[in-house]
Amino acid sequence: MATIGLDKLYYATITEATAASTGVEIGDETYGTPAVLAKAISAELSVELAEATLYADDGASEVVKEFKSGTITLNVDDIGAATAAALTGAHVDENKVLVAASEDGGAPVAIGFRAKKANGKYRYFWLYKVKFGVPATNLQTKGDSITFSTPTIEGTIMRRNKKDDANRHPWKAEVTDGDTGVSASTISGWFTSVYEPDFTA
Repeated sequence: MATIGLDKLYYATITEATAASTGVEIGDETYGTPAVLAKAISAELSVELAEATLYADDGASEVVKEFKSGTITLNVDDIGAATAAALTGAHVDENKVLVAASEDGGAPVAIGFRAKKANGKYRYFWLYKVKFGVPATNLQTKGDSITFSTPTIEGTIMRRNKKDDANRHPWKAEVTDGDTGVSASTISGWFTSVYEPDFTA
């Protein structure tokens, strides 16, 4: 079913394990508590696949299509200083001024949001590892009519290092409220923590 809305845009910081002595694989991600990123205007998601075709007996015998990377472009109402620092690696100085430097390089974050469907239900998303660039800002002088200028930020979506219970590297989690078997607790807790896949059953 088509979606007609977008809201609840969250991000969660990522800490990657650095020592095997913790019992966790080096590079495995641990997620912080989700925080509101901004009010969402639009989110455009595109995916790039790695493809290979094996030809045998004068025809395609095997075709493999796997997730390679993706891009998400977010248009939001505003990006506050603390959020911009978390997403891009810029720093807030002692006077609460956001200072961007050429050496900045933001750490990846998880991104969560939901899209409203025409039937009033919602489709929920978590992108497990996104690295953002510097936000694009469009400014223009005030004329005869009022025109809103809002920032856009683009991020590269990657698979995460940490494997799920099925021994795979997820890059996205998606669920639709009201689908058969979807528990109320999954929906109600979607933005309290980054969703962790559960294949134990």
